[in-house]
Amino acid sequence: MRILLIEDDEDVAQLVTTGMREAGHAVTHAANGALGLSLAETERFDVMIFDRQLPGGVDGANILETLRAEAVDTPVLFLSGLGGLQDWMKGLDVGGDDYIVKPFVFADLKQRVEALYQSSVSSRQSRENSKLTTED
Repeated sequence: MRILLIEDDEDVAQLVTTGMREAGHAVTHAANGALGLSLAETERFDVMIFDRQLPGGVDGANILETLRAEAVDTPVLFLSGLGGLQDWMKGLDVGGDDYIVKPFVFADLKQRVEALYQSSVSSRQSRENSKLTTED
């Protein structure tokens, strides 16, 4: 699985990157929103993990809002220190698929990312099968 991680905290980025690579996944890390947005727009990822609070006052929710407006439908999990109900709702309202509050347990993050990927693959296969059925 190819994962894009947009995270400015180097310790969190190292933990996520190392853990996901040990689990057999490829991780591309962007330490700021501008680079993360550019990568998300130009490369293909299976799942993306976004922080909400990025350098320069950038909110990962705004990045996702931009991507969804461009019809990028890659599953996104927010990994954020913003843990209030309104913060969660904003992340989900702009098209996020899941939300984990820091501090977090890596095993939980890994399991949720893998579940998002499996759900995405199943959904894609269902759409393809539906197209084949209607085209017959």
